[in-house]
Amino acid sequence: MSKQHPIISITGSSGAGTTNAKRAFERLFRRLNIQRPAIVEGDSFHRYDRVEMRRRVAAAQSRGEYFSHFAIEANLLEELEALFREYGENGTGRRRHYIHDEEESRKHGGTKPGTFTPWEELPPDTDLLFYEGLHGAVRHGDIDIRRYADLSVGIVPIVNLEWIQKIHRDTAERGYKPADVTATILRRMHDYVHVITPQFSETDINFQRVPTVDTSNPFAARDIPTAEESFVIIRINEPRKFAVDFGYLLSKLRNSFMSRHNSIVIPGRKLELAMEIIFLPILERMMEEKARSRD
Repeated sequence: MSKQHPIISITGSSGAGTTNAKRAFERLFRRLNIQRPAIVEGDSFHRYDRVEMRRRVAAAQSRGEYFSHFAIEANLLEELEALFREYGENGTGRRRHYIHDEEESRKHGGTKPGTFTPWEELPPDTDLLFYEGLHGAVRHGDIDIRRYADLSVGIVPIVNLEWIQKIHRDTAERGYKPADVTATILRRMHDYVHVITPQFSETDINFQRVPTVDTSNPFAARDIPTAEESFVIIRINEPRKFAVDFGYLLSKLRNSFMSRHNSIVIPGRKLELAMEIIFLPILERMMEEKARSRD
C-alpha cells in the first residue's frame, strides 16, 4: 500500500459484472478531476494468446484434465504482483493490452485479435493505478497481490446469476453457442473454486447481486434478471478502515436495510449510486493523502 501511489483493484469472475464498478469509478474520476489513472486490464496478464490457449486446453482435455484462464498457471501473476509492488513504491511499472476484437485491433495499431500488444512502461505521473480483472486479490504460495492494493473490491453475483450473465453475454456478443459456454463453465469449475472464490474473503468490499426471480436452472434461463428484480448485498470487511457511515447509506438508499453489522442490502437498481456514495469519500481521502505525501 502507498499513500503517494494508490492502487484500486476490482476483481470478479467472467460474467460477474465488473463493468458496473468500472463505470462508477470513471464517473468519480471525472468528478474529482483524476485525469491520469493508469488502467490495467486483467486479460493482459494471461500467459497465452488465444491460439496457444486453445491448444493447451485441448491438450489438457485429451489427458482428462482441466485448464482455464482462471488457473494460476495460465496467468503471469508474478508479473502482476511485481507491477502492483513497483507502482506502490515508485508509481512505475509495465503493462500491455490483450486485443479481443477488430475494434480493439484498430485502436492498438493493428495488433491481431487474440494476441497481446508489446509490453510498455506506464505513463509517468499517473494519479493512481486501477486494475480490473480475475486475479486482483490472489494469494497463492509466494504470490500475494492483495497486500499491495489500497482498495480491493469484489464483484460477486450469486453463481447461478453469474452463469446466466455469462451465457447471455457470450452468445449475444461473442457468437458462442450455449452448449459451448456451458462447457467452458464446467471446465473452469475447479479453478473457480480454488482460485477465484477465495479472493472474496480478502477483498475490502464485496457487492453481491441476488435475484428475486427463479434462477434455479441458469442453463435454461431465457433472460437475465433485471436490476429491478434483484437486491445487492454490500459487505464491508472493516467499516472503520474506510469510515463507512451505514446510517448515511440507509438514508440515501431508500428501501435498504442492514443484514449484519458490516452488511447492507439495497435494491438492485441503486447499485451504481451506492458505489459512488461509498467510493467518493474513499477516493477523496486517497487524493488528499497523496497530495500531503508530496509536501
